[in-house]
Amino acid sequence: MFDRKLNMDSIFHEKQEGSLCAQHCLNNLLQGEYFTPVDLSSIAHQLDEEERMRMAEGGMASEEYRTFLQQPSGNMDDSGFFSIQVISNALRVWGLELILFNSREYQSLMINPINENAFICNYKEHWFTIRKLGQQWFNLNSLLTGPELISDTYLALFLAQLQQEGYSIFVIRGNLPECEAEQILGIMRVQQQQRPRLIGEEEAQTSAGYAEMVFGVEDEVVDEDDELKKALALSRQDIDVEDEEADLRRAIQLSMQGSQAAGSAAGGQRAGQNEALTAEELRRRRQAYFDRQ
Repeated sequence: MFDRKLNMDSIFHEKQEGSLCAQHCLNNLLQGEYFTPVDLSSIAHQLDEEERMRMAEGGMASEEYRTFLQQPSGNMDDSGFFSIQVISNALRVWGLELILFNSREYQSLMINPINENAFICNYKEHWFTIRKLGQQWFNLNSLLTGPELISDTYLALFLAQLQQEGYSIFVIRGNLPECEAEQILGIMRVQQQQRPRLIGEEEAQTSAGYAEMVFGVEDEVVDEDDELKKALALSRQDIDVEDEEADLRRAIQLSMQGSQAAGSAAGGQRAGQNEALTAEELRRRRQAYFDRQ
């Protein structure tokens, strides 16, 4: 007999450190410590030099070239963020390529997402991986406390929701390196009794529990992100991972998580009117569902 918990433990999952989500995204995709910040910085510097050489072809005395030299790198910054070009070049080392999921060329192929092997997703400066291991899909977001099992039914809904919230999604093409989790999960499917939390939620819960124990009042906990964490906690409900109806309900609930987090980060502003209308419609559906319960 295989221990289902041990099967989940076989999945490599780097948690968020600083702003190194590009590194975590790549290593979670490849299932190992394949890239370090130094490796990715080296690729970024190489790209910067190639761009500089192309600009120099127009004349090193030109105004465009002098302006280019004064600008910061577009491939990395001091926070640890790396561009899509860096990620693409890093994956090319392993014979892997990126295809834009919502491009006309890819969408015209009418490929069911469950038939792919992996996706990487980007919103502003955050990157994360969604990957198939064995015959099951996992959300390997470094902001989670662990891998999150995703049913086949929910995968398409999840990708659609990410697109609605402004994420760029890329399909990974090529042969991913062999890994322990692929071998173990290829033999036996796993079940997840409790979904992982966002790292901030777990810290908030721990802090709240400590404050209640010491002061007897949970409201003593002061956190500048408290309202955001409460909203996120309310939007993530425990459901049966094999229940397709529950997956659909969770897709509606999670729609609010992305819009609330994006709203907090951008001062409540939306990218466009259409997205706001869509989010409002989902809010109405979500409320109607709870009213029926």
